[in-house]
Amino acid sequence: MTEIRILLVDDHPVVRAGLRAMLSDFEGFIVVAEAPEGGAAVREVQRLQTLGEPLDVVLMDLQMGAGMDGVTATKAIKALPSAPPVLILTTYDTDADILAAVEAGASGYMLKDAPPEQIRAAVQSAAAGQTALAPEVAARLLGRIRNPEPVLSAREVQLLELLATGMSNKAMSKQLFISEATVKTHLVHIYDKLGVDNRTAAISVASQRRIIRTGA
Repeated sequence: MTEIRILLVDDHPVVRAGLRAMLSDFEGFIVVAEAPEGGAAVREVQRLQTLGEPLDVVLMDLQMGAGMDGVTATKAIKALPSAPPVLILTTYDTDADILAAVEAGASGYMLKDAPPEQIRAAVQSAAAGQTALAPEVAARLLGRIRNPEPVLSAREVQLLELLATGMSNKAMSKQLFISEATVKTHLVHIYDKLGVDNRTAAISVASQRRIIRTGA
């Protein structure tokens, strides 16, 4: 069986140890390196490439304390020559997280509470250049496509995330490199789609519908 060389990226040593133990039980799976945050993961991918020992899959967490987050790290890794597939493995399943990961170039998105066999199959799919989505994640993406109700665009979801941090219109415009007028237009569309008329209600509804995560 062809070996699958894996880099584990998670800020919790106990989680990395558990994943290493689980993956080591699968024939052909080899955890060749670990990283506690995104920046270290990018450097590890580059180091292994320089040594002529490229990876087959990077198994990446999303939220990693004060270090580089998984989405930023995924973008950086996918910008490298001959970049390995990045498979997200996280506890978060909001629209904002899923869309950000997909846009960053992730090959798949799995949840940490998935059965070991699902994670094994996802790693194999990613290594083979295929897409791997947790059933719950696939259902949310399909729901966005099939739902007759107005669906928030990726930009609108991004604005909602910033809104939840308490940013002003001016601050959001600077963060996203758009005008304040454009921010206001997006907010009008967001309020209309969510059936609300103010920021607090928009954040509350978006959190309830798992469009964004708050308090994390």
